[in-house]
Amino acid sequence: MELEDRLIAAVRAAAGDRVAYVCYSGGIDSTVVLAASTRAGVETIALLGVSASLAASERADAHRIAGEIGVQAEEVATNEIELAGYRANAGDRCYYCKSALYDTVLALAATRNADEVIFVGTHVDDLGEHRPGLQAAMERGVVAPLVDAGFGKAEIRALARHWNLSNAEKPAAPCLASRVPVGIEVTPERLGQIEAVEEFLRQHKIWPARARWHESVVRIEVAPEMFERVTSEPLRNELRRACRRVGFKFVALDLGGLQSGSLSLPLVAS
Repeated sequence: MELEDRLIAAVRAAAGDRVAYVCYSGGIDSTVVLAASTRAGVETIALLGVSASLAASERADAHRIAGEIGVQAEEVATNEIELAGYRANAGDRCYYCKSALYDTVLALAATRNADEVIFVGTHVDDLGEHRPGLQAAMERGVVAPLVDAGFGKAEIRALARHWNLSNAEKPAAPCLASRVPVGIEVTPERLGQIEAVEEFLRQHKIWPARARWHESVVRIEVAPEMFERVTSEPLRNELRRACRRVGFKFVALDLGGLQSGSLSLPLVAS
């Protein structure tokens, strides 16, 4: 398959004789990079960054998917919550998050007496967006094989299907901190509230979904075709109770549906 050949060639060219440390999350992008690196015959280590911003269900799913492709993912504690810039959440939070991840990987690699290259799942569709994490990657010489191979999301999913990866159709799963509005401090307690509500929704097959944090209000985003189920008994009242148990006083259903980056949308339409 031409896509397979392109990506494996990019991985081999970038890695050479070095050990590839793949920053792996269980998402489709980093999974394809991990699978390509192993198929290319490169010595590959999958590293899963673990912190309060990673939901337990996503953590478990990442290990399951890595196992399916014959890799045991190593967990590394990234501790980005300790960084003032990350907690401040001033629009460049991802820079501090990715800096913490890459610095952790580099420190680990330095203890293992081998030349290394760090691979990430960034692809060409990411390049035109506001992604402060890309700056952190550039500063540390991190490599994106998907970009080198000219892959966007369509190519990634096509190759994932060809390789029969179980997460080939998995929706995007941004970190829990992305549910906190810019300018509001990210704390473990707030991330815990968000995770609890989203886990309730996941367990009740209302997924994908987002629980956006607005102080005493949780704003829930789901696909419009799920509105009737969310607002019907007994789920409506069970959801309300679940939200109140973790500290929210009010529960709102966003009529805009599931929206990527909705915390950055203007409050008033122009």
